[in-house]
Amino acid sequence: MNKISSGFGIIAISIALDQALKFWVESNMAYQERIDLVPFFALFRTHNEGIAFSMLTDLGPWALIAIATAVICFVLWLWRSNPPARWLSHLGFGLIIGGAIGNIIDRAMLGYVVDMFLFSLENWSFAVFNLADAFISVGAAAIILDEFLSWRAQKSIDAPHK
Repeated sequence: MNKISSGFGIIAISIALDQALKFWVESNMAYQERIDLVPFFALFRTHNEGIAFSMLTDLGPWALIAIATAVICFVLWLWRSNPPARWLSHLGFGLIIGGAIGNIIDRAMLGYVVDMFLFSLENWSFAVFNLADAFISVGAAAIILDEFLSWRAQKSIDAPHK
């Protein structure tokens, strides 16, 4: 399987999982309802009209869709430029694109992104996020890890042998 066809599979699976979870949350939870799963993690239905940490809410959904589309185009260019053997980066590119498309679907259909994951302690909580956001973060981490591993491998090849 080449990098493009396997990448489309990663994109399709990530979009499907993201949209299925968001549909479940929208269908089964009231707005701002909280379901504690473990002491530090809950499902909490909320809506985000901005991007990460609710930034840029004043731009509106169509401007944010345009920004996300530009990011997708850039990631596609990086993906196409990346050697086929760099499978970890290709996985990361697919996750980033799938996550971005999942959030674009929400913005286009609803005008906001459905968020539901909440990590919190008694005196602290992290921003509420969704599966698409997690895919984007894991994808970015996979690309960074692959770059580091590639750099290390090249460094050991280039190092003088004793």
